[in-house]
Amino acid sequence: MNALLNRLSTPLTVGFFAVSAISGVALFFHWAQGTFHEMHEWLSMILLLPFMLHLWRNWRALVAYAARGALYLPVGVTLLVALLFATSAMSGGGRGGPPSRTVVELMTKSSLTDLAPVLKTTPEHLLAALRQRGYRVNSTDETLAAVASSTGIPAPELLFSLLSP
Repeated sequence: MNALLNRLSTPLTVGFFAVSAISGVALFFHWAQGTFHEMHEWLSMILLLPFMLHLWRNWRALVAYAARGALYLPVGVTLLVALLFATSAMSGGGRGGPPSRTVVELMTKSSLTDLAPVLKTTPEHLLAALRQRGYRVNSTDETLAAVASSTGIPAPELLFSLLSP
C-alpha cells in the first residue's frame, strides 16, 4: 500500500493541480462560471490529499530546502501576497461578491434624483411611491439606504419593492 501511495502522490498532485489551475483561470476570466465554480472548489479540496501525500513522500527534500534557507523566502512571499489580498478584501478593496450585489448596493446608495432615470421614472414619482408605501421620505436627495435604515428593512428589499408593480 505504501508503494502505491508513493507512486501515485506526485501524478495525482499534478493532475488535480492542472484541473484546479484550468478551472481557476476560467473563473478568473468569468468563463462558464456555473460549470467551473463547484468543480474548482471541490477538486481543490480533494487536491489537499495528494498534496499531503506528496509532502510526506518528499519530506527529506523539503527539510533540505529549509536547511539551506531556500524555503523561507518563497513561502514568506506567498504568505505576504495572500495577506495583502485578504486585507484588501476585508477593507472593501476587493470585488465584494457578485456584480449584481455591487449594482444593487450602488442603486440603494444613490439619491432618488440619480436613481430615477435608471428606473425610467422621475424623482417625484419615486418620492410619491415611497410615501404611498408608508415610508418617511423628506426629499428626492435622500437615498434608499437612508430611507431603509430609518425603517429597519434592508435597502435591497426597498429597491425591489419599487421595481414590482
